[in-house]
Amino acid sequence: MFCFQCEQTLRTDAGAGCSTAKGVCGKDEATADLQDVLIHQLQGIGQYRTRLAALGQADHDADSFVLFAIFTTLTNVNFNRTRFITLIADAARVRDRLRSAYEAASGTPSALDGPAAFVAADSLPGLQAQAASIGVRAGIETKGADVIGLRALLLYGLKGVAAYAHHAEVLGQRRDAVSGGIARALDVLASGETDLNVLLDEALALGRCNFAAMEALDAANTGTFGTPSPSAVRVTPVAGKAILVSGHDLRDLAAILEATKDTSINVYTHGEMLPAHGYPKLRAYPHLAANYGGAWQNQQTEFAAFPGPIVMTSNCLIEPQAAYRNRIFTAGPVGWPGLRHIGDGDFSGVVQAARALPGFTASEPEKTITVGFGRDAVLGVAGSVIEAVKSGALKHLFLIGGCDGAAPGRNYYTEFAEAVPADAMILTLGCGKYRFNTHDFGTVAGLPRLLDLGQCNDTYSALMIAQALAGAFGCGVNELPLSLIVSWFEQKAAAVFLTLLAMGVRNVRLGPTLPAFLTPALLDILVSRFGVSPITTAEADIAHALQRQAA
Repeated sequence: MFCFQCEQTLRTDAGAGCSTAKGVCGKDEATADLQDVLIHQLQGIGQYRTRLAALGQADHDADSFVLFAIFTTLTNVNFNRTRFITLIADAARVRDRLRSAYEAASGTPSALDGPAAFVAADSLPGLQAQAASIGVRAGIETKGADVIGLRALLLYGLKGVAAYAHHAEVLGQRRDAVSGGIARALDVLASGETDLNVLLDEALALGRCNFAAMEALDAANTGTFGTPSPSAVRVTPVAGKAILVSGHDLRDLAAILEATKDTSINVYTHGEMLPAHGYPKLRAYPHLAANYGGAWQNQQTEFAAFPGPIVMTSNCLIEPQAAYRNRIFTAGPVGWPGLRHIGDGDFSGVVQAARALPGFTASEPEKTITVGFGRDAVLGVAGSVIEAVKSGALKHLFLIGGCDGAAPGRNYYTEFAEAVPADAMILTLGCGKYRFNTHDFGTVAGLPRLLDLGQCNDTYSALMIAQALAGAFGCGVNELPLSLIVSWFEQKAAAVFLTLLAMGVRNVRLGPTLPAFLTPALLDILVSRFGVSPITTAEADIAHALQRQAA
């Protein structure tokens, strides 16, 4: 196996990447190899999908399959090799169906090679042998590390786009442009393209595609659950039976809330589910009791202490420990060998488990944090923000957004938030906010200094806020007193990063370490074209942002 798609990838003097029998994330060699084969198969679907689209034909079932299948390959989503063997076979059938449709529609079709003609082996050893020649580093000897790195950026951004698009689709929002953009990226990867300029252009096109995917997800979430508004969220337990819901999928959370209505079972959010409390139709359930715990990397300790069943709806799953292995369920694209999986939306087994487990025996003193500062809430006070900036009461806005993780260096984001001057405001999104979201930052110009915008995909809201403020000030987004400090971990963050670049946002600070697939030459391109910079120290980066704004 070889994998370097996430921030936790193994880094040694010999290079970066997990190439051992088990990756840092817990993914074993066989599963990693099967994921590479699945991605190769999906590239073949992309080849036929793009050509069918050019002939005016669509296959929405194939598009949906591609979204789900790609999602399973994200970091900390699915570790079940049996599921991947099934998906590889399913992908072959989907691709062959598209091939037949293409041949019928085109009359004289040109023969497609590469992934379009790939035949998967019929055994695990055979599939692993094939993976060695089609993985992310295939052809590095002739293509070079820069080409491989940029192809990896395109692939990993593609994975993030597919995840967001899947979340939107299960709530009834799909965009043909997003499905087409994903198919195009798969087709480009299948083509073996090596021109750096072409690959960078494709990566930026994918960033624009991700903007559309996040818009679809925003429409799906707000259309289904209402427009987020500021809400105090309890972060201490309440006595009673309990279910914990982690991941990102609000549809699954809503289904669990409905399944537990009038049962006296309390439902708790965890990790990236925290923003659910900002949606009026979700917080209308009185038994959506609180948020429990913090970011994903602490789950082994937090899940062990939770006295009820746990449902993981999407990333980020890490190896379940014995203390809770028999009471954790997976749903949607998530999987781990031996865990009970819910593939049909029926959470009755989770309800039964909650009844059988003790729950919290006593309530702890109430403590709360505030979430729900979506774009409508922020833009509702935009006039106050603008006046505060014009009067000098509010000097700067810092967006500290992105993923959390366990690797050293992430204390930077706590230190950064604590060092932000008292006359500046902090916007935040993603699970990195758990580093500082319980701190009391007070107010500035009568407004809260910390505004929680939501999940990582709510970068869409952040961009809408920035564009509205830029319009009000009569300037570009890059001229606003706004700095973006981004922490990345996995592929959704890669998609968001590409969106920021595609939207023309400059001077993004990226950390805590740079992606292992970005070579020095690729980093030079990002620095020169987009002003991207690695983080340094909190104090130095804040000073640099304020000096740049003053200039």
